[in-house]
Amino acid sequence: MKGSLRFWFFATMGSSFLLLAAPLIAFGQESKPQALQRAETAATKPFATPEAIGGSGHRMTVGEGDSAFPLIVVRGTPYEMGYHLGRQFSKEMHQFVPAALAGILSELHTDEPTLLEVWSRSVAYGDDRVEQELAGLADGSGLPLRTLQAMHAIPLLMPYSCSSIAAWGEATVDGHLYQTRNLDWSMKVGAHEFPMIVLYLPADGTPHIVPSFAGMIGAHTGMNANGIALSEMGDASAKEAPYAIHAPHFTVLFRSMLYDADSLTKALSIFESHAHTKRYHYVFGDGKKELRAVKVRAHTPEPIDQRIKIWKDNDPSDEFAPNVLSCVVYNDEGRGAFPTLKKERGKLDGEKMIALANSIPIKGGNVENVVYDATDLRLWVSYAKGSQEAYQRPYTFIDLKKIDADKDGKPDLHSSQP
Repeated sequence: MKGSLRFWFFATMGSSFLLLAAPLIAFGQESKPQALQRAETAATKPFATPEAIGGSGHRMTVGEGDSAFPLIVVRGTPYEMGYHLGRQFSKEMHQFVPAALAGILSELHTDEPTLLEVWSRSVAYGDDRVEQELAGLADGSGLPLRTLQAMHAIPLLMPYSCSSIAAWGEATVDGHLYQTRNLDWSMKVGAHEFPMIVLYLPADGTPHIVPSFAGMIGAHTGMNANGIALSEMGDASAKEAPYAIHAPHFTVLFRSMLYDADSLTKALSIFESHAHTKRYHYVFGDGKKELRAVKVRAHTPEPIDQRIKIWKDNDPSDEFAPNVLSCVVYNDEGRGAFPTLKKERGKLDGEKMIALANSIPIKGGNVENVVYDATDLRLWVSYAKGSQEAYQRPYTFIDLKKIDADKDGKPDLHSSQP
């Protein structure tokens, strides 16, 4: 044997010997039932979870009546934030995730091992912080990690379509950057019955808020404390499957951007430094440092030099030109947003952007809508409920600067800053 291989062999044999010897030694010091219990535990779970878990998680309710949603503020390392998130949403996760996974597996005509293969390949190109959070989520909730990994692989395989609009500067009533996000997905999955809004206060990274669903930590949209807002629109049809999976899914990439971007330029740099999985449009906004937004088309099946196209406002090369405006970018897939954008130019605010979002969903699948004020760190969120879609429901207002989930009299966002 070569030196390194010989060392590995004997080190492994030594470790194996210690593992085998430990129960023999234990039998001499403990009663037989205790020793058997320890051996059985080791056989079913041959690893230890962290003994000391720091960070924190505090859950509260935002909104009123049947438009009230749970919001949780989690602090700590990625694992710790995932652990507290899982602990606080364990009931909802057990109700939603296994049943939804079973239904989707049947619809996709696939199985859990295939989804685990998809997840393993894709996440290898993604953010380790998301993997660590997912491990914490499993430990905190009591759901198997493989179940959560399989669930998070589903967006890599399912086609869906959405819309987004961003307006700022002279297009809005106060100069703020407002951005919409319509999530048009499958009502059959039932995710909308388990809303979960998470404010992450990471030990290392930028605080960010993610409107999501119980057990889902990938961000289909979100906003961070630097005023970066992210929206997505799916363009890939089922006919284009199988999709590329040797790349991070956008929901994982969004978390990286929310963690690390302090400007639109930085967000785009992170985005362009990764490969992509299939055809998407995006709207990325910066409500503070650069006060602007862009529309991005990222179509992986195209030739490399044609895969990514970035349009600024009033861009004559925009796919919707000449229906373009200064201080506005949008992708509504032709559902009629432009006449209102033109008519309401200079008057757009949160209320008018909500009305716009409600006018352009794909009816029959409008699961969730969000409107951000990325300048003042505010948002309005609507989830579908029962047979009512998000565009038919009231919106709940959230001001990041005023959230105090731990009820210590201090805004959580401010207390997270050094």
